[in-house]
Parts: sequence; C-alpha cells; structure tokens
Amino acid sequence: MLLVIAYSREARQTLRNICRGHEESVVRRFGRVVLLEETEFGAFLATRLRVKHGGDIQVERTAPFNEFDAVRPAVREAATDYESRETPSLPYKQFRSETDHPTSAEMKEQSL
Repeated sequence: MLLVIAYSREARQTLRNICRGHEESVVRRFGRVVLLEETEFGAFLATRLRVKHGGDIQVERTAPFNEFDAVRPAVREAATDYESRETPSLPYKQFRSETDHPTSAEMKEQSL
C-alpha cells in the first residue's frame, strides 16, 4: 500500500478531493493520512499530489503488519498475557517480574 500524508491545508484539501473522486483506490482514510492501493493508478495519484504540493506531501510504501511472521512467539505470548492480567493498572515491568516473559529493554533492542 501507499501511505500518503498531507501536511498543509491546501494539500489536505487536494487529498480529500482525490479520495472523493477515486474511492476505488482508497484503502483507508485517517484525516490527513490515506492508504492507497499499491497500483500504478495509486502511484499516479500520490505522484500528482507530490508534484502539486512538493514537501507538503509525504509518500511511503507500506506492508501490512503480520504479528505471526514479524514477532517471535515469546513477545506475542507476553502481549496476550499482559492484556489478560487481573489488575489493569499493573505496569508491564511489575507484571513481567513474576513471569519468564521478555523485559521491555530486551524487546527494545530487537528489530522486527
């Protein structure tokens, strides 16, 4: 998918107009951020925006996040267990101390 971010008022207006006129190419809209289909037409729309608004438009190529491919099982288990904890206000550091789940520091050091 193509992630398009509009930073100026004029760029946001053009982005809205493009989304209204080409709904079939829009995957999701988030105000000033839009996900376009990764097709030549999606690239055409994103390029039009960049030509018209220059640096007020940022375009990034994205891929859907699949936690089963990108995240090791220990991290998925930690997330599941943490969200199922009995005390919702318990910080992860305290929760983790009684388990063998990875520490926050360990997870911060590992790239996906």
